[in-house]
Amino acid sequence: MTADLHGSGLDALSDVVSHTATQGVPTLYAARAGAVTAGLLFRVGRADETLATAGITHLVEHLTLHRLGVSDLHYNGATSMAYTQFHVTGDEDEVVEYLNSVCAALRDLPLDRLETEKEILRTEAAGRGGGPNSQLPLWRYGAQGYGLSSCNELGTWTLTADQVRQWAETRFTRDNAVLWITSDHAPDGLDLNLPAGTRISAPAPTSALPVTPACVRGDDGHVVFNAVVRRSTAAAVFADVLGRALYRDLRQEGGYSYAAEADYSPRDTDFATLTAYADALPQKQDAVVGGFVDTLARLRAGRIEQAELDSARAKALKAYDTPDHAAALLPSFALSLLLGHRLLTPEQSRAELHAVTVADLREVAREAWADGLLQVPGRDADWAGFTPAPQYSQVALTGTRHQSLADERVTLSIGTEGVSLLTPGGPVSVRYDACAAMIARPDGARTLTGHDGFSVPIEPTLFRGVTPERIAAVDAAVPAEAVVRLPARDPERIPQPSEPEPELEPERARQRRGQGGTAGRGWTAALWLLGLLAVAWAMFGTAVTVDETGSAHTDGARIFLIWFLELPLLWNIRAMRQRRARARAGT
Repeated sequence: MTADLHGSGLDALSDVVSHTATQGVPTLYAARAGAVTAGLLFRVGRADETLATAGITHLVEHLTLHRLGVSDLHYNGATSMAYTQFHVTGDEDEVVEYLNSVCAALRDLPLDRLETEKEILRTEAAGRGGGPNSQLPLWRYGAQGYGLSSCNELGTWTLTADQVRQWAETRFTRDNAVLWITSDHAPDGLDLNLPAGTRISAPAPTSALPVTPACVRGDDGHVVFNAVVRRSTAAAVFADVLGRALYRDLRQEGGYSYAAEADYSPRDTDFATLTAYADALPQKQDAVVGGFVDTLARLRAGRIEQAELDSARAKALKAYDTPDHAAALLPSFALSLLLGHRLLTPEQSRAELHAVTVADLREVAREAWADGLLQVPGRDADWAGFTPAPQYSQVALTGTRHQSLADERVTLSIGTEGVSLLTPGGPVSVRYDACAAMIARPDGARTLTGHDGFSVPIEPTLFRGVTPERIAAVDAAVPAEAVVRLPARDPERIPQPSEPEPELEPERARQRRGQGGTAGRGWTAALWLLGLLAVAWAMFGTAVTVDETGSAHTDGARIFLIWFLELPLLWNIRAMRQRRARARAGT
Protein backbone atom coordinates (compact mmCIF):
# COMPACT_ATOMS: atom_id res chain seq x y z
CA MET A 1 0.00 0.00 0.00
CA THR A 2 3.05 2.23 0.25
CA ALA A 3 4.25 4.16 -2.76
CA ASP A 4 7.25 6.38 -3.40
CA LEU A 5 6.14 9.96 -2.76
CA HIS A 6 9.63 11.40 -2.44
CA GLY A 7 10.07 14.66 -4.31
CA SER A 8 6.48 15.71 -3.65
CA GLY A 9 7.43 17.78 -0.62
CA LEU A 10 5.67 15.41 1.77
CA ASP A 11 8.93 14.36 3.39
CA ALA A 12 9.07 17.79 5.05
CA LEU A 13 5.83 16.92 6.85
CA SER A 14 6.94 13.54 8.18
CA ASP A 15 6.99 14.74 11.78
CA VAL A 16 3.53 16.32 11.43
CA VAL A 17 1.36 14.09 9.28
CA SER A 18 1.76 10.57 7.94
CA HIS A 19 1.49 9.77 4.29
CA THR A 20 1.19 6.78 2.03
CA ALA A 21 -0.52 5.87 -1.20
CA THR A 22 -3.78 3.96 -1.49
CA GLN A 23 -3.95 2.19 -4.86
CA GLY A 24 -1.95 5.02 -6.35
CA VAL A 25 -3.78 7.87 -4.60
CA PRO A 26 -1.53 9.98 -2.30
CA THR A 27 -3.04 9.72 1.19
CA LEU A 28 -2.36 12.06 4.13
CA TYR A 29 -3.55 11.28 7.63
CA ALA A 30 -3.25 12.64 11.17
CA ALA A 31 -5.18 11.68 14.28
CA ARG A 32 -7.97 13.75 15.80
CA ALA A 33 -10.33 13.00 18.63
CA GLY A 34 -13.92 12.18 17.74
CA ALA A 35 -15.43 11.20 14.42
CA VAL A 36 -13.30 10.56 11.35
CA THR A 37 -13.40 13.11 8.53
CA ALA A 38 -12.00 12.50 5.07
CA GLY A 39 -11.73 14.42 1.82
CA LEU A 40 -10.98 13.05 -1.66
CA LEU A 41 -9.75 15.88 -3.91
CA PHE A 42 -9.34 15.94 -7.69
CA ARG A 43 -7.47 18.65 -9.61
CA VAL A 44 -10.36 19.60 -11.88
CA GLY A 45 -12.88 22.41 -11.56
CA ARG A 46 -14.90 24.99 -13.40
CA ALA A 47 -11.80 26.75 -14.72
CA ASP A 48 -10.94 23.63 -16.76
CA GLU A 49 -14.21 23.79 -18.70
CA THR A 50 -15.33 25.91 -21.64
CA LEU A 51 -18.37 28.16 -21.65
CA ALA A 52 -20.20 25.66 -23.87
CA THR A 53 -19.43 22.74 -21.52
CA ALA A 54 -19.71 24.72 -18.28
CA GLY A 55 -21.15 22.55 -15.53
CA ILE A 56 -19.64 19.24 -16.67
CA THR A 57 -17.52 18.85 -13.51
CA HIS A 58 -20.48 19.73 -11.30
CA LEU A 59 -22.53 17.16 -13.23
CA VAL A 60 -19.95 14.42 -12.58
CA GLU A 61 -20.05 15.31 -8.89
CA HIS A 62 -23.86 15.01 -8.77
CA LEU A 63 -23.93 11.71 -10.65
CA THR A 64 -21.23 10.30 -8.38
CA LEU A 65 -23.23 11.00 -5.22
CA HIS A 66 -26.61 9.86 -6.57
CA ARG A 67 -26.36 6.22 -5.44
CA LEU A 68 -25.69 7.24 -1.84
CA GLY A 69 -29.27 8.51 -1.66
CA VAL A 70 -30.79 9.69 1.63
CA SER A 71 -28.52 8.91 4.55
CA ASP A 72 -27.81 10.01 8.11
CA LEU A 73 -24.16 10.12 7.16
CA HIS A 74 -22.75 13.63 6.90
CA TYR A 75 -21.32 13.82 3.38
CA ASN A 76 -21.27 16.12 0.38
CA GLY A 77 -19.39 17.13 -2.71
CA ALA A 78 -18.14 20.53 -3.83
CA THR A 79 -16.91 21.84 -7.18
CA SER A 80 -14.69 24.93 -7.03
CA MET A 81 -12.72 26.72 -9.72
CA ALA A 82 -9.57 24.57 -9.52
CA TYR A 83 -10.60 21.37 -7.71
CA THR A 84 -13.48 19.07 -6.79
CA GLN A 85 -13.80 17.48 -3.36
CA PHE A 86 -15.91 14.67 -1.92
CA HIS A 87 -15.93 14.82 1.89
CA VAL A 88 -17.49 12.80 4.68
CA THR A 89 -17.66 12.57 8.47
CA GLY A 90 -18.57 9.39 10.38
CA ASP A 91 -17.00 6.35 11.96
CA GLU A 92 -14.20 4.53 10.14
CA ASP A 93 -16.46 1.97 8.46
CA GLU A 94 -18.83 4.67 7.21
CA VAL A 95 -15.96 6.71 5.81
CA VAL A 96 -14.54 3.66 4.01
CA GLU A 97 -17.96 2.79 2.58
CA TYR A 98 -18.47 6.36 1.35
CA LEU A 99 -15.06 6.66 -0.32
CA ASN A 100 -15.45 3.25 -1.95
CA SER A 101 -18.90 4.24 -3.23
CA VAL A 102 -17.54 7.49 -4.71
CA CYS A 103 -14.77 5.68 -6.57
CA ALA A 104 -17.13 2.94 -7.76
CA ALA A 105 -19.50 5.57 -9.15
CA LEU A 106 -16.64 7.41 -10.89
CA ARG A 107 -15.65 4.17 -12.58
CA ASP A 108 -19.24 3.58 -13.75
CA LEU A 109 -21.34 6.77 -13.65
CA PRO A 110 -25.13 6.25 -13.55
CA LEU A 111 -25.61 7.97 -16.90
CA ASP A 112 -29.24 6.87 -17.04
CA ARG A 113 -29.69 9.76 -14.57
CA LEU A 114 -28.00 12.27 -16.88
CA GLU A 115 -31.05 14.27 -17.99
CA THR A 116 -32.53 14.29 -14.48
CA GLU A 117 -29.30 15.55 -12.90
CA LYS A 118 -28.92 18.20 -15.63
CA GLU A 119 -32.37 19.51 -14.76
CA ILE A 120 -31.53 19.45 -11.05
CA LEU A 121 -28.43 21.56 -11.70
CA ARG A 122 -30.47 24.07 -13.71
CA THR A 123 -32.96 24.27 -10.84
CA GLU A 124 -30.12 24.74 -8.36
CA ALA A 125 -28.65 27.54 -10.47
CA ALA A 126 -32.03 29.30 -10.74
CA GLY A 127 -32.28 29.53 -6.97
CA ARG A 128 -28.68 30.51 -6.35
CA GLY A 129 -27.94 34.18 -5.77
CA GLY A 130 -25.05 35.72 -7.62
CA GLY A 131 -23.57 37.71 -4.76
CA PRO A 132 -21.89 41.13 -4.96
CA ASN A 133 -18.63 39.64 -6.27
CA SER A 134 -20.21 37.38 -8.88
CA GLN A 135 -19.36 39.40 -12.01
CA LEU A 136 -15.78 40.45 -11.23
CA PRO A 137 -14.23 37.18 -12.52
CA LEU A 138 -15.91 37.74 -15.90
CA TRP A 139 -14.53 41.28 -16.10
CA ARG A 140 -11.05 40.11 -15.11
CA TYR A 141 -10.69 36.86 -17.07
CA GLY A 142 -13.42 36.91 -19.72
CA ALA A 143 -15.82 34.04 -20.44
CA GLN A 144 -13.18 31.35 -20.05
CA GLY A 145 -10.99 29.79 -17.38
CA TYR A 146 -11.42 31.42 -13.99
CA GLY A 147 -14.01 33.79 -15.46
CA LEU A 148 -16.53 30.95 -15.84
CA SER A 149 -17.61 31.31 -12.21
CA SER A 150 -19.59 34.36 -13.42
CA CYS A 151 -21.36 32.37 -16.16
CA ASN A 152 -24.32 30.05 -16.37
CA GLU A 153 -23.64 26.32 -16.59
CA LEU A 154 -24.65 26.12 -20.25
CA GLY A 155 -23.45 22.54 -20.56
CA THR A 156 -26.38 21.36 -18.44
CA TRP A 157 -28.53 21.76 -21.56
CA THR A 158 -26.52 19.87 -24.16
CA LEU A 159 -23.82 17.65 -22.62
CA THR A 160 -23.98 14.06 -23.84
CA ALA A 161 -23.32 10.84 -21.96
CA ASP A 162 -20.09 10.30 -23.94
CA GLN A 163 -18.79 13.76 -23.03
CA VAL A 164 -19.49 13.27 -19.33
CA ARG A 165 -18.01 9.75 -19.29
CA GLN A 166 -14.81 10.92 -21.00
CA TRP A 167 -14.49 13.86 -18.61
CA ALA A 168 -14.68 11.51 -15.62
CA GLU A 169 -12.25 9.01 -17.15
CA THR A 170 -9.58 11.63 -17.91
CA ARG A 171 -9.91 14.02 -14.95
CA PHE A 172 -11.09 11.88 -12.03
CA THR A 173 -8.06 9.59 -12.00
CA ARG A 174 -5.77 8.27 -9.29
CA ASP A 175 -2.89 10.38 -10.62
CA ASN A 176 -4.99 13.54 -10.37
CA ALA A 177 -6.21 12.97 -6.80
CA VAL A 178 -5.22 13.37 -3.14
CA LEU A 179 -6.94 11.84 -0.09
CA TRP A 180 -6.78 13.14 3.48
CA ILE A 181 -8.18 11.42 6.59
CA THR A 182 -8.29 12.47 10.26
CA SER A 183 -7.08 9.15 11.59
CA ASP A 184 -3.88 7.63 12.94
CA HIS A 185 -3.81 5.17 10.05
CA ALA A 186 -5.05 4.65 6.51
CA PRO A 187 -8.14 2.46 7.07
CA ASP A 188 -8.24 -1.08 5.79
CA GLY A 189 -10.80 -1.93 3.14
CA LEU A 190 -10.35 1.19 1.04
CA ASP A 191 -11.02 0.54 -2.65
CA LEU A 192 -9.85 3.62 -4.54
CA ASN A 193 -9.29 1.74 -7.77
CA LEU A 194 -9.49 4.62 -10.22
CA PRO A 195 -8.17 4.72 -13.79
CA ALA A 196 -4.62 5.86 -14.38
CA GLY A 197 -4.09 9.33 -15.72
CA THR A 198 -1.84 12.37 -15.34
CA ARG A 199 -1.64 15.18 -12.84
CA ILE A 200 -3.28 18.13 -14.63
CA SER A 201 -1.78 21.53 -13.95
CA ALA A 202 -4.05 24.38 -12.98
CA PRO A 203 -5.30 26.36 -16.01
CA ALA A 204 -3.21 29.29 -17.15
CA PRO A 205 -5.02 32.56 -16.36
CA THR A 206 -6.49 34.68 -19.14
CA SER A 207 -7.10 38.43 -19.07
CA ALA A 208 -9.89 40.66 -20.32
CA LEU A 209 -8.43 43.81 -18.75
CA PRO A 210 -6.07 45.81 -20.98
CA VAL A 211 -4.92 47.89 -18.01
CA THR A 212 -5.06 47.79 -14.22
CA PRO A 213 -5.98 49.15 -11.76
CA ALA A 214 -9.44 49.17 -13.32
CA CYS A 215 -13.01 49.79 -12.22
CA VAL A 216 -16.46 48.59 -13.23
CA ARG A 217 -19.94 49.72 -12.32
CA GLY A 218 -21.95 47.48 -10.03
CA ASP A 219 -25.23 47.37 -8.16
CA ASP A 220 -26.22 49.74 -5.41
CA GLY A 221 -25.20 48.81 -1.90
CA HIS A 222 -21.91 47.04 -2.64
CA VAL A 223 -18.27 48.05 -3.06
CA VAL A 224 -15.93 45.21 -4.02
CA PHE A 225 -12.20 45.10 -4.76
CA ASN A 226 -10.15 42.15 -5.91
CA ALA A 227 -6.59 41.60 -7.03
CA VAL A 228 -4.38 38.68 -7.93
CA VAL A 229 -1.25 38.54 -5.74
CA ARG A 230 1.60 36.10 -5.30
CA ARG A 231 0.87 33.40 -2.75
CA SER A 232 2.82 34.20 0.39
CA THR A 233 2.48 34.38 4.14
CA ALA A 234 2.76 38.17 3.91
CA ALA A 235 -0.18 38.33 1.47
CA ALA A 236 -2.34 36.22 3.79
CA VAL A 237 -1.48 38.52 6.71
CA PHE A 238 -2.17 41.60 4.59
CA ALA A 239 -5.69 40.36 3.85
CA ASP A 240 -6.41 40.31 7.58
CA VAL A 241 -4.87 43.77 8.05
CA LEU A 242 -6.97 45.12 5.18
CA GLY A 243 -10.17 43.58 6.56
CA ARG A 244 -9.56 45.06 10.00
CA ALA A 245 -8.73 48.47 8.53
CA LEU A 246 -11.91 48.56 6.45
CA TYR A 247 -14.01 47.50 9.45
CA ARG A 248 -12.49 50.19 11.64
CA ASP A 249 -12.64 52.97 9.02
CA LEU A 250 -16.04 52.25 7.51
CA ARG A 251 -18.02 50.81 10.40
CA GLN A 252 -16.53 51.81 13.71
CA GLU A 253 -15.35 55.32 12.82
CA GLY A 254 -17.40 56.31 9.77
CA GLY A 255 -20.58 54.43 10.57
CA TYR A 256 -21.13 53.93 6.83
CA SER A 257 -21.09 50.13 6.56
CA TYR A 258 -22.32 47.11 8.44
CA ALA A 259 -20.09 44.55 6.72
CA ALA A 260 -16.50 45.42 5.84
CA GLU A 261 -14.07 42.56 5.36
CA ALA A 262 -11.31 41.02 3.27
CA ASP A 263 -10.36 37.50 2.19
CA TYR A 264 -7.31 35.66 0.82
CA SER A 265 -7.98 32.56 -1.32
CA PRO A 266 -5.41 30.46 -3.24
CA ARG A 267 -6.16 30.40 -6.97
CA ASP A 268 -3.46 28.08 -8.33
CA THR A 269 0.11 27.02 -7.67
CA ASP A 270 1.66 30.45 -7.34
CA PHE A 271 -1.12 33.03 -7.07
CA ALA A 272 -4.05 33.88 -4.82
CA THR A 273 -7.05 36.19 -5.04
CA LEU A 274 -7.37 39.00 -2.53
CA THR A 275 -10.96 40.23 -2.15
CA ALA A 276 -12.29 43.13 -0.07
CA TYR A 277 -15.93 44.12 0.42
CA ALA A 278 -18.09 46.75 2.11
CA ASP A 279 -21.84 47.32 2.01
CA ALA A 280 -23.63 50.68 2.03
CA LEU A 281 -27.05 52.26 2.14
CA PRO A 282 -27.89 54.23 -1.05
CA GLN A 283 -27.48 57.57 0.68
CA LYS A 284 -24.07 56.56 2.07
CA GLN A 285 -22.56 55.03 -1.07
CA ASP A 286 -20.36 57.99 -1.96
CA ALA A 287 -18.95 58.05 1.55
CA VAL A 288 -18.28 54.30 1.49
CA VAL A 289 -16.53 54.46 -1.88
CA GLY A 290 -14.39 57.37 -0.71
CA GLY A 291 -13.54 55.69 2.60
CA PHE A 292 -12.82 52.37 0.89
CA VAL A 293 -10.40 53.97 -1.57
CA ASP A 294 -8.79 56.00 1.23
CA THR A 295 -8.13 52.83 3.21
CA LEU A 296 -6.53 51.12 0.20
CA ALA A 297 -4.46 54.23 -0.52
CA ARG A 298 -3.29 54.48 3.10
CA LEU A 299 -2.03 50.91 3.13
CA ARG A 300 -0.49 51.30 -0.32
CA ALA A 301 1.37 54.38 0.87
CA GLY A 302 2.84 52.30 3.70
CA ARG A 303 0.95 53.93 6.55
CA ILE A 304 0.54 50.62 8.39
CA GLU A 305 0.98 50.58 12.14
CA GLN A 306 3.09 47.90 13.79
CA ALA A 307 0.11 47.17 16.03
CA GLU A 308 -1.99 46.27 12.95
CA LEU A 309 0.61 43.71 11.89
CA ASP A 310 0.97 42.33 15.42
CA SER A 311 -2.80 41.78 15.78
CA ALA A 312 -3.06 39.96 12.46
CA ARG A 313 0.02 37.86 13.22
CA ALA A 314 -1.28 36.85 16.65
CA LYS A 315 -4.57 35.72 15.12
CA ALA A 316 -2.76 33.56 12.53
CA LEU A 317 -0.46 32.02 15.14
CA LYS A 318 -3.41 30.87 17.26
CA ALA A 319 -4.30 28.32 14.57
CA TYR A 320 -1.10 26.41 15.46
CA ASP A 321 -1.87 26.33 19.18
CA THR A 322 -5.16 24.44 18.90
CA PRO A 323 -5.43 20.76 19.81
CA ASP A 324 -5.01 18.36 16.87
CA HIS A 325 -3.70 21.21 14.73
CA ALA A 326 -2.01 18.73 12.37
CA ALA A 327 -5.38 17.16 11.53
CA ALA A 328 -6.88 20.62 11.09
CA LEU A 329 -4.18 21.45 8.54
CA LEU A 330 -4.79 18.31 6.44
CA PRO A 331 -7.15 20.00 3.91
CA SER A 332 -4.65 22.79 3.20
CA PHE A 333 -1.77 20.29 2.95
CA ALA A 334 -3.79 18.18 0.50
CA LEU A 335 -4.73 21.18 -1.63
CA SER A 336 -1.14 22.42 -1.77
CA LEU A 337 0.02 18.95 -2.79
CA LEU A 338 -2.71 18.79 -5.45
CA LEU A 339 -1.81 22.21 -6.90
CA GLY A 340 1.94 21.71 -6.62
CA HIS A 341 2.41 24.51 -4.08
CA ARG A 342 5.21 24.35 -1.52
CA LEU A 343 4.44 22.48 1.70
CA LEU A 344 5.42 24.12 4.99
CA THR A 345 5.58 22.48 8.37
CA PRO A 346 3.85 24.30 11.25
CA GLU A 347 7.29 25.36 12.50
CA GLN A 348 8.15 26.81 9.09
CA SER A 349 4.78 28.59 8.91
CA ARG A 350 5.31 30.10 12.37
CA ALA A 351 8.78 31.24 11.35
CA GLU A 352 7.40 32.91 8.22
CA LEU A 353 4.69 34.63 10.24
CA HIS A 354 7.25 35.99 12.69
CA ALA A 355 9.39 37.20 9.78
CA VAL A 356 6.65 39.33 8.16
CA THR A 357 7.39 43.06 8.44
CA VAL A 358 5.45 46.24 7.81
CA ALA A 359 7.59 46.70 4.70
CA ASP A 360 6.38 43.30 3.43
CA LEU A 361 2.76 44.36 3.91
CA ARG A 362 3.43 47.62 2.09
CA GLU A 363 4.81 45.65 -0.86
CA VAL A 364 1.70 43.43 -0.96
CA ALA A 365 -0.52 46.52 -0.80
CA ARG A 366 1.27 48.01 -3.81
CA GLU A 367 1.04 44.72 -5.70
CA ALA A 368 -2.69 44.49 -4.96
CA TRP A 369 -3.33 48.10 -6.00
CA ALA A 370 -1.44 47.66 -9.27
CA ASP A 371 -3.58 44.64 -10.21
CA GLY A 372 -6.79 45.89 -8.61
CA LEU A 373 -10.29 45.71 -10.01
CA LEU A 374 -12.77 47.90 -8.14
CA GLN A 375 -16.54 47.56 -8.45
CA VAL A 376 -18.46 50.63 -7.36
CA PRO A 377 -22.20 51.37 -7.40
CA GLY A 378 -23.35 52.91 -10.67
CA ARG A 379 -20.32 55.10 -11.33
CA ASP A 380 -16.65 55.10 -12.32
CA ALA A 381 -13.67 55.59 -10.03
CA ASP A 382 -11.26 57.17 -12.50
CA TRP A 383 -10.88 60.05 -10.04
CA ALA A 384 -9.06 57.58 -7.76
CA GLY A 385 -6.74 56.23 -10.46
CA PHE A 386 -8.90 53.29 -11.61
CA THR A 387 -9.32 53.10 -15.40
CA PRO A 388 -12.85 52.10 -16.48
CA ALA A 389 -12.83 48.55 -17.85
CA PRO A 390 -13.71 48.34 -21.57
CA GLN A 391 -17.44 48.66 -22.20
CA TYR A 392 -17.09 48.17 -25.95
CA SER A 393 -14.96 46.24 -28.40
CA GLN A 394 -12.02 47.86 -30.12
CA VAL A 395 -13.12 46.86 -33.63
CA ALA A 396 -16.48 46.82 -35.46
CA LEU A 397 -16.72 43.88 -37.85
CA THR A 398 -18.14 44.57 -41.30
CA GLY A 399 -21.02 42.71 -42.90
CA THR A 400 -24.66 43.06 -43.83
CA ARG A 401 -26.33 45.71 -41.69
CA HIS A 402 -29.66 45.23 -39.96
CA GLN A 403 -31.23 48.17 -38.14
CA SER A 404 -32.90 47.62 -34.81
CA LEU A 405 -36.68 47.93 -34.85
CA ALA A 406 -36.62 49.03 -31.22
CA ASP A 407 -33.90 51.71 -31.47
CA GLU A 408 -32.95 53.26 -34.81
CA ARG A 409 -29.53 54.18 -33.38
CA VAL A 410 -28.56 50.50 -33.07
CA THR A 411 -27.50 48.31 -35.99
CA LEU A 412 -26.53 44.65 -36.17
CA SER A 413 -23.71 43.68 -38.54
CA ILE A 414 -23.40 40.06 -39.67
CA GLY A 415 -20.14 39.42 -41.50
CA THR A 416 -17.78 36.68 -42.57
CA GLU A 417 -15.44 37.18 -39.58
CA GLY A 418 -18.03 37.69 -36.89
CA VAL A 419 -20.93 39.83 -35.70
CA SER A 420 -21.08 43.33 -34.24
CA LEU A 421 -23.71 45.35 -32.48
CA LEU A 422 -23.19 48.99 -33.44
CA THR A 423 -24.46 51.27 -30.68
CA PRO A 424 -24.15 55.02 -30.02
CA GLY A 425 -21.51 54.29 -27.38
CA GLY A 426 -19.42 51.97 -29.52
CA PRO A 427 -19.35 48.50 -31.09
CA VAL A 428 -19.73 45.17 -29.32
CA SER A 429 -18.14 42.43 -31.42
CA VAL A 430 -17.68 38.66 -31.31
CA ARG A 431 -15.40 36.93 -33.80
CA TYR A 432 -16.43 33.44 -34.85
CA ASP A 433 -12.95 32.07 -34.17
CA ALA A 434 -13.04 33.54 -30.65
CA CYS A 435 -16.61 32.53 -29.81
CA ALA A 436 -16.78 30.86 -26.41
CA ALA A 437 -20.40 29.79 -26.90
CA MET A 438 -23.37 30.48 -29.14
CA ILE A 439 -26.84 29.90 -27.70
CA ALA A 440 -29.22 28.79 -30.46
CA ARG A 441 -33.03 28.79 -30.27
CA PRO A 442 -35.42 27.04 -32.70
CA ASP A 443 -37.06 30.40 -33.48
CA GLY A 444 -33.80 31.65 -35.02
CA ALA A 445 -32.50 33.63 -32.05
CA ARG A 446 -28.76 33.44 -31.44
CA THR A 447 -26.51 34.86 -28.72
CA LEU A 448 -22.77 34.83 -29.36
CA THR A 449 -20.37 35.30 -26.43
CA GLY A 450 -16.68 35.87 -27.07
CA HIS A 451 -13.78 34.72 -24.94
CA ASP A 452 -13.45 38.33 -23.77
CA GLY A 453 -16.95 38.17 -22.24
CA PHE A 454 -18.72 40.43 -24.74
CA SER A 455 -22.06 39.12 -26.06
CA VAL A 456 -24.04 39.94 -29.19
CA PRO A 457 -27.72 38.87 -29.24
CA ILE A 458 -29.39 38.24 -32.59
CA GLU A 459 -33.18 38.37 -32.35
CA PRO A 460 -34.69 38.13 -35.85
CA THR A 461 -37.86 39.79 -34.57
CA LEU A 462 -35.95 42.88 -33.46
CA PHE A 463 -33.74 43.57 -36.51
CA ARG A 464 -34.63 44.27 -40.12
CA GLY A 465 -33.76 41.68 -42.72
CA VAL A 466 -32.35 38.98 -40.44
CA THR A 467 -33.53 36.16 -42.66
CA PRO A 468 -33.09 32.41 -42.11
CA GLU A 469 -30.27 32.58 -44.67
CA ARG A 470 -28.36 35.10 -42.53
CA ILE A 471 -28.84 32.92 -39.44
CA ALA A 472 -27.63 29.89 -41.41
CA ALA A 473 -24.46 31.80 -42.34
CA VAL A 474 -23.76 32.47 -38.66
CA ASP A 475 -24.41 28.84 -37.75
CA ALA A 476 -21.99 27.65 -40.41
CA ALA A 477 -19.23 29.98 -39.19
CA VAL A 478 -19.36 29.25 -35.45
CA PRO A 479 -17.34 26.16 -34.39
CA ALA A 480 -19.67 23.24 -33.69
CA GLU A 481 -18.20 22.65 -30.23
CA ALA A 482 -19.24 26.18 -29.20
CA VAL A 483 -22.93 25.76 -30.10
CA VAL A 484 -25.42 25.31 -27.25
CA ARG A 485 -28.93 24.49 -28.50
CA LEU A 486 -31.68 25.49 -26.10
CA PRO A 487 -35.32 24.38 -26.32
CA ALA A 488 -38.09 26.43 -27.89
CA ARG A 489 -39.35 29.45 -25.99
CA ASP A 490 -42.94 30.20 -25.12
CA PRO A 491 -44.16 32.44 -27.99
CA GLU A 492 -44.96 35.15 -25.44
CA ARG A 493 -41.29 35.21 -24.42
CA ILE A 494 -40.03 35.91 -27.93
CA PRO A 495 -39.29 39.66 -27.93
CA GLN A 496 -41.25 41.91 -30.27
CA PRO A 497 -40.63 45.55 -31.29
CA SER A 498 -42.86 48.11 -29.63
CA GLU A 499 -44.50 48.85 -33.02
CA PRO A 500 -44.37 45.74 -35.25
CA GLU A 501 -43.02 46.46 -38.72
CA PRO A 502 -42.70 44.32 -41.85
CA GLU A 503 -39.23 42.94 -42.59
CA LEU A 504 -37.42 44.75 -45.39
CA GLU A 505 -34.24 44.03 -47.24
CA PRO A 506 -31.39 46.08 -45.72
CA GLU A 507 -30.86 48.37 -48.75
CA ARG A 508 -34.58 49.08 -49.17
CA ALA A 509 -34.92 49.69 -45.45
CA ARG A 510 -32.26 52.39 -45.63
CA GLN A 511 -34.04 54.09 -48.52
CA ARG A 512 -37.38 54.03 -46.74
CA ARG A 513 -35.83 55.44 -43.55
CA GLY A 514 -34.43 58.35 -45.56
CA GLN A 515 -37.83 59.17 -47.01
CA GLY A 516 -39.41 58.85 -43.59
CA GLY A 517 -37.07 61.50 -42.21
CA THR A 518 -38.23 64.08 -44.81
CA ALA A 519 -41.87 63.20 -44.37
CA GLY A 520 -41.50 63.32 -40.60
CA ARG A 521 -40.34 66.93 -40.76
CA GLY A 522 -43.43 67.83 -42.82
CA TRP A 523 -45.77 66.24 -40.31
CA THR A 524 -44.00 68.09 -37.50
CA ALA A 525 -44.62 71.45 -39.16
CA ALA A 526 -48.29 70.57 -39.68
CA LEU A 527 -48.58 69.50 -36.06
CA TRP A 528 -47.21 72.83 -34.85
CA LEU A 529 -49.67 74.76 -37.00
CA LEU A 530 -52.66 72.68 -35.91
CA GLY A 531 -51.52 72.78 -32.29
CA LEU A 532 -51.34 76.59 -32.30
CA LEU A 533 -54.83 76.73 -33.78
CA ALA A 534 -56.14 74.35 -31.10
CA VAL A 535 -54.58 76.45 -28.33
CA ALA A 536 -55.98 79.66 -29.77
CA TRP A 537 -59.47 78.13 -30.10
CA ALA A 538 -59.27 76.82 -26.52
CA MET A 539 -58.35 80.32 -25.27
CA PHE A 540 -61.28 81.77 -27.21
CA GLY A 541 -63.59 79.11 -25.74
CA THR A 542 -62.37 79.84 -22.24
CA ALA A 543 -63.00 83.57 -22.66
CA VAL A 544 -66.51 82.99 -24.01
CA THR A 545 -67.30 80.55 -21.21
CA VAL A 546 -66.17 83.02 -18.53
CA ASP A 547 -68.12 85.83 -20.19
CA GLU A 548 -71.32 83.81 -20.56
CA THR A 549 -71.27 82.34 -17.04
CA GLY A 550 -70.81 85.86 -15.65
CA SER A 551 -73.82 87.31 -17.50
CA ALA A 552 -77.42 87.31 -16.33
CA HIS A 553 -78.55 85.09 -19.23
CA THR A 554 -76.01 82.31 -19.94
CA ASP A 555 -76.06 80.98 -23.52
CA GLY A 556 -75.26 77.28 -22.90
CA ALA A 557 -75.72 76.33 -26.52
CA ARG A 558 -73.05 78.80 -27.59
CA ILE A 559 -70.60 77.42 -25.03
CA PHE A 560 -71.29 73.82 -26.09
CA LEU A 561 -70.82 74.63 -29.80
CA ILE A 562 -67.45 76.35 -29.23
CA TRP A 563 -66.02 73.44 -27.21
CA PHE A 564 -67.55 70.88 -29.58
CA LEU A 565 -65.60 72.46 -32.43
CA GLU A 566 -62.39 71.94 -30.41
CA LEU A 567 -62.78 68.16 -30.64
CA PRO A 568 -61.96 67.83 -34.40
CA LEU A 569 -58.78 69.81 -33.84
CA LEU A 570 -57.66 67.47 -31.03
CA TRP A 571 -58.60 64.38 -33.06
CA ASN A 572 -56.57 65.60 -36.04
CA ILE A 573 -53.56 66.32 -33.81
CA ARG A 574 -53.66 62.73 -32.52
CA ALA A 575 -53.98 61.32 -36.05
CA MET A 576 -51.08 63.46 -37.33
CA ARG A 577 -48.81 62.26 -34.49
CA GLN A 578 -49.50 58.65 -35.41
CA ARG A 579 -48.85 59.31 -39.11
CA ARG A 580 -45.62 61.15 -38.27
CA ALA A 581 -44.46 58.17 -36.18
CA ARG A 582 -45.13 55.79 -39.06
CA ALA A 583 -43.35 58.09 -41.50
CA ARG A 584 -40.25 58.25 -39.27
CA ALA A 585 -40.23 54.46 -39.02
CA GLY A 586 -40.41 54.15 -42.79
CA THR A 587 -43.58 52.00 -42.89
